[in-house]
Amino acid sequence: MSKRKNVFIDGPITPEFISDSIAKHQTKTSIGAHNIFLGQVRDDKIEDKSVQAIEYSAYKEMAEESFHTIREETFTKYDLTCMHIYHSLGKVKKGEICLFVFVSAPHRKVTFEALEYIVERIKKDVPIYGKEIFEDASHQWKVNT
Repeated sequence: MSKRKNVFIDGPITPEFISDSIAKHQTKTSIGAHNIFLGQVRDDKIEDKSVQAIEYSAYKEMAEESFHTIREETFTKYDLTCMHIYHSLGKVKKGEICLFVFVSAPHRKVTFEALEYIVERIKKDVPIYGKEIFEDASHQWKVNT
């Protein structure tokens, strides 16, 4: 088993962080394909109120264990060269990025399959919670769909 990776980022995941992650892979010439999933906070309308932000929290130790399990199982199931997963904690405004999943492999097809597998597992298995904050400062817990 590989060592646990730091997954959580305080606040939104910035475009600079994403581009820096991509740039670091240019020297890995055995890679033929990269695939990226970016989860962004939507401007949802719920009962005539607009979501302004989501405040993410987690059972950090349990979530880190879940991320580690997903990572290990994905490397066993798919022929990937690299995998990076980052999720926000704290307040992320609408339009900002809250989830960044980046996979690399020698060939493209596996990156599509692995990326979908990872994102679905995160949504299903990782204890991360989002509190939707509305323009009137009211809030409710987000329900994943």
